[in-house]
Amino acid sequence: MQVSNANMMPPAMRTLIFALLLMPTVLHAQTPEEEVRDTIERLFDGMRAGDSTMVASVFLDGATMGRATEEGFRAGGTDGFVRAVGSPRDQVWNEQIWDVVIKVDGRLAMAWMEFAFFLGDTLRHCGVNAMMLYRGDDGWKITGLADTNRGLDCELPDHLR
Repeated sequence: MQVSNANMMPPAMRTLIFALLLMPTVLHAQTPEEEVRDTIERLFDGMRAGDSTMVASVFLDGATMGRATEEGFRAGGTDGFVRAVGSPRDQVWNEQIWDVVIKVDGRLAMAWMEFAFFLGDTLRHCGVNAMMLYRGDDGWKITGLADTNRGLDCELPDHLR
């Protein structure tokens, strides 16, 4: 006759083992900064995939986009951009970012990053993105995105050269 040792384990030991099994889940909870970064990455993943639904999902209703140039600041809504992302095209819109700085205070976040925009494999322009985000009940959403366009005057990180 074979006796199982499973029921002979003290209750405190079973509780400890259960707690240790749950620990990796607790230890891997995202920080607000990581959640903001995920939202930003979803925007650029959606652009690369040509997925207007994914791109639209990262913007808060009424969000704005703008560009700072030598001639001034031009801003508007996101609808045209979202439509353009989903329009058929031959080359991938590939925006790469680096030197990302994210600041969070409660439900408000700011992100600043260098970027390079490639059409397929060809560098088209580079600059800086500045984003404001708000955390609602459905997560972080971009409320405003502004960028600069330095043309091809870029100092790319080694992995993008």
